[in-house]
Amino acid sequence: MWWNPEDTDDWLERLESRSLARLLAEAEALSLVGQGTVVSYSRKVFIPLTKLCRDVCHYCTFARQPAELPSPYLELDEVLALAREGERAGCREALFTLGDRPEARYSAARNWLEQRGYASTMEYLAAAAALVLKETSLLPHLNPGLMSAADYAALRPHAASMGLMLESVSERLCDKGMPHYGSPDKAPEARLETVRLAGEARVPFTTGLLIGIGETRRERVEGLLAIRDLHGRYGHIQEVIIQNFRAKADTLMRHAGDLSLDEHLWTIAAARLILGPDMTLQAPPNLQPGELARLVRAGINDWGGVSPVTPDHVNPEAPWPHLVKLETETEAAGRHLRQRLAIGPAFVRDVARWADPVLHTRIRRAVDTRGLPREVDWHPGTGAPAPDMLPSVVTGRDPQIAVALGLAEQGEELSRGQIARLFTAEGRDFDAVCRLADEMRADRVGETVTHVINRNINYTNICLYRCGFCAFSKGSTKSERGPAYNIDHAEIARRVVEARARGATEVCLQGGIHPTYDGTTYRGIVAAVKAAVPEMHVHAFSPLEVHHGATTLGLSYEDYLADLKRAGLATLPGTAAEILSDDVRQLICPDKIMTNDWLAVMRAAHRVGLKSTATIMFGHVDTYEHWATHLLRIRALQQETGGFTEFVPLPFVHMEAPNWRRGETRSGPSWREAVLMHAVARIALDGAIANIQASWVKLGPDGAAVMLQAGANDLGGVLMDESITRAAGGANGQVFDVRQMRALARSIGRPLRERSTVYATPAHLLDYAD
Repeated sequence: MWWNPEDTDDWLERLESRSLARLLAEAEALSLVGQGTVVSYSRKVFIPLTKLCRDVCHYCTFARQPAELPSPYLELDEVLALAREGERAGCREALFTLGDRPEARYSAARNWLEQRGYASTMEYLAAAAALVLKETSLLPHLNPGLMSAADYAALRPHAASMGLMLESVSERLCDKGMPHYGSPDKAPEARLETVRLAGEARVPFTTGLLIGIGETRRERVEGLLAIRDLHGRYGHIQEVIIQNFRAKADTLMRHAGDLSLDEHLWTIAAARLILGPDMTLQAPPNLQPGELARLVRAGINDWGGVSPVTPDHVNPEAPWPHLVKLETETEAAGRHLRQRLAIGPAFVRDVARWADPVLHTRIRRAVDTRGLPREVDWHPGTGAPAPDMLPSVVTGRDPQIAVALGLAEQGEELSRGQIARLFTAEGRDFDAVCRLADEMRADRVGETVTHVINRNINYTNICLYRCGFCAFSKGSTKSERGPAYNIDHAEIARRVVEARARGATEVCLQGGIHPTYDGTTYRGIVAAVKAAVPEMHVHAFSPLEVHHGATTLGLSYEDYLADLKRAGLATLPGTAAEILSDDVRQLICPDKIMTNDWLAVMRAAHRVGLKSTATIMFGHVDTYEHWATHLLRIRALQQETGGFTEFVPLPFVHMEAPNWRRGETRSGPSWREAVLMHAVARIALDGAIANIQASWVKLGPDGAAVMLQAGANDLGGVLMDESITRAAGGANGQVFDVRQMRALARSIGRPLRERSTVYATPAHLLDYAD
């Protein structure tokens, strides 16, 4: 037996001792904990590869006899035509549904396959899915019935996910006179073994119950417990469908009554309570028209596949709801309708484990950090305009976000989980996060938008390190993605003098780790700047460069930084932070300094009196939990040293990044995530770091303007030269002058003020200070 009978007794007693209203309330609360206010769906095209089946389920209208069909199978050109029609309609999933091993029953199926060189339906399915994967942007999801370990091995390279409805664990339903009589593939043991083997094969899997076909509540609970235990063992169940039976004409069960709505709700609530908050629960929206809000109340958070181009071949009497109507009804239930892929978001977030390598690039490039498709076609650094964020009509709120915002408003520090939850904000929750961040900005630093007049000097792009995201560095003096260079002290001095003549108060100096550089190199660069323009503020050297300089001279970080300070170094840029979690760093920059090294350099700098900035580079292989951890580590060091002057979110610019080109990363954060990073940083760092900077280089001017209304207060520098983002494909330019900054600030009704590197009034403005 696949479940513990004592568990069945306990759960049945618990469920039946509660009123339906209480069950629904508990289920909805649990759903909100695990899923928030999003209800997902997959825009799919339905591809009925064959309607022949060796089974004779008494409720099925999908299966046909050979004489009823023009051909036993769809030809490959027919498959591709359907897929392309779906692609044109905006579908992302190709759902292959077919009868179970028809060649075991029908000579017509065997002959058709043999004539085309296929040994089985499974082999033909693999060829059809491979064709769709090759010729379209769709991700196949396969529902071919019972599968063996060999079937999974053959199909996995061609499909993002697969599925098989468990339907029921009741052996009674296979007895004579019952709906599964004469259908060998409906034997519960065989179906449970197929679900188990999917876990062994690491296939994201969809399963569920078909209820109202003669099973009891006890048998439903037993089915849910079997699913729970299999998922607990393998972690592979991406969604569980609770599908209600509807009687169909021309079937043996045409006179059976439809399942009542209350029974459907009871079973959905039972599934939510048994399977827990993190499981995706699905109910087909076309089988309970007009009742979607009640399904949501019961714990549903997914509508499954909905097709704008093909009918529901399994339930042809129940047409799909129009997507606009589905969105309207979902919003009326207090939820946000969001499209998903054929592979569920939790599995997308661990795609290296759950999908064949052939699929990794396509999946990663389609999604945001949650694992859901990007909502708008905006990417950092591309020069695309900031998307319009329309006011939400959804009244539903995430209770956990409301609690976190309430605590933050009272001055409480948020936990890692609370900060991560803020990054999931949608609709009115999103508005509330941005509003609180903007209020905090106004309270802490006022209405003025600040900037510094500076120049970037990247003195070499030759680097010993192999950071996967870096398109700027060159591995040697050979030309790779553009010429390598290493400018001398005279050229550095010339650029410093030129910068001063153009009004700069700061030069920011960073570069690759050149194989000839040691600790004296960086001291020499500082000396060259101070000799050229003694009053110039030297903002230089990432923690990686400091680490390199100190270790090549055999000095501690503090001793080396003290030496640089005596030479004229004034502050450090907080770059090379990327994500302060070693599991991420091992993926994107494995030979670079790790988290504790970065923090140690910054701690040492602050101890010797050198202030610094802090950054985050986000939107590649990281998660919301990583972002939260990063913010908390920055906050903890700031509480210890007080040395950070500002926090700078740097969205990953993907276009020329080597690891993106290899298909190893996502395509930068989504617009929603970029806005939330600035807002959540303001909230999470409140009381620790006063200044949040918006990078016009990454975001563009109109993007930066949005961030200035969502917690940010600073535009950074005019730069005069910018090489690193430009090398990654950035299109927002190298200079953003004071006139442009003033126009930007004026566009949002705010004044602009020049600042020094450490947020003081520059010396040349002291006589004119506000």
